[in-house]
Amino acid sequence: QVQLVESGGGLVQAGGSLRLSCAASGRTFSIDRMGWFRQSPGKERELVASIEENGGNIYYTDSVKGRFTISRDNAKNTVYLQMNSLKPEDTAIYYCAARNKLLRRYDYWGQGTQVTVSS
Repeated sequence: QVQLVESGGGLVQAGGSLRLSCAASGRTFSIDRMGWFRQSPGKERELVASIEENGGNIYYTDSVKGRFTISRDNAKNTVYLQMNSLKPEDTAIYYCAARNKLLRRYDYWGQGTQVTVSS
């Protein structure tokens, strides 16, 4: 099993910044790609950003391009999401997820961290 623990959420004014962190533990050799998802009330969970095990092949959803940056430190088994120029529509619960290397699906999820952007 793999455990994921997020931190760094909070309340920020529009235009501000936050950095989310996600620390993985357990059988980390069994995961490769990691991602950040978010879900707000009444909306489906969406993939915000993801990054390959080697730090490449980075994906961003269109609405965050140029504002968010995903990175990872494999020595610390940690993935980060730097969020700049935050907007009220970025308000959501943000979840870290890790992809099962063998099954190639996001099998492991963190508990989520609330991000609230006030206007």
